Amino acid sequence: MTLDRPGARVLVPVLNEEAHIEGTLEAILAQRFAAGLEVLVIDGDSADRTREIVERFAAADRRVRLLANPERLIPNALNIGLRHAGGRYVARMDAHAHYPPDYIARAVERFEAGGVACVSGPQVPHGEGRWARRVALALGTRLGMGGASFRAATREIEVDTAFTGVWRRETLLELGGWDERWPINEDAELAARIREAGGTYVCLPAMAARYFPRNSVPQLARQYYRYGLYREKTARHHPTGLRRSHLLPPAVALATAGAVAGPARKPARAALLAYAAALAAGTAEAARTGEGEARDLAWLPAVFATMHLAWGTGFLAGCLRFGLPLAAMARLMGASPLAKRRLA
Repeated sequence: MTLDRPGARVLVPVLNEEAHIEGTLEAILAQRFAAGLEVLVIDGDSADRTREIVERFAAADRRVRLLANPERLIPNALNIGLRHAGGRYVARMDAHAHYPPDYIARAVERFEAGGVACVSGPQVPHGEGRWARRVALALGTRLGMGGASFRAATREIEVDTAFTGVWRRETLLELGGWDERWPINEDAELAARIREAGGTYVCLPAMAARYFPRNSVPQLARQYYRYGLYREKTARHHPTGLRRSHLLPPAVALATAGAVAGPARKPARAALLAYAAALAAGTAEAARTGEGEARDLAWLPAVFATMHLAWGTGFLAGCLRFGLPLAAMARLMGASPLAKRRLA
């Protein structure tokens, strides 16, 4: 297949990614995919050297195209790319990740076997800076990954959402692409719509992508606050998208507030003691891998707490901003029809 009709288009939304975009594009262009690919980099008016680097790649390799994203938000960027995308398959790849050279080929092979709407791989954290190393250690534990099974699949598994991934272009077009009301959690919202339409998401270990976490505590807190905020919105609109594990960070945030003030200080403080034990267990799990230095391991409780409290606070803020996800909560509780009517 010629470049005029490549088999896959790769969408790469970027904003101020000069630290990673060069390595990301090199990895994408090294994809072993016989049907050919085109790389659409959609830039949200970067203020650093991102555009300059992409333009250099585009001048040297006609498979690379640079598109503008005036709204600067990820779902808008992805929809701009989708409108410019031809071919049968669309892959989303992030600038904060490096993908194996057969990522697209393996996805297409799985599509040809049938029965899937999205194929993706595990998200493997790799920290390059001091705090990024600590975040990567945390994300490698059960406490850090929560219920996100796509982070550590060791065999093909069905998942409820994915880290980036590959779709048939027609699937995305039929559902209208990414919903631009979700500037964050847009992939989970899309996954919920696809699964509600009968589609299946799978995660293949061979498609594992190396992900570069945030390298500061404030950036991590902001990232996870926004994750929690828009996960709540997703749960309100798509009740099947809420897992029991999603309710634990808001519970920790409420217990933290309750331990300081309120009529239930004793139960709240007891809950925080249990949470402290969980932090210790998560740190011990990371230590058993033998990958972290002692000083990094010592900071893990703070990293865990930042992730959980920021996510939980964001989720609670979402309840105030978007409304309670009552249908999702009733589903998790297995409520009777009468109980569901009362919740409503």
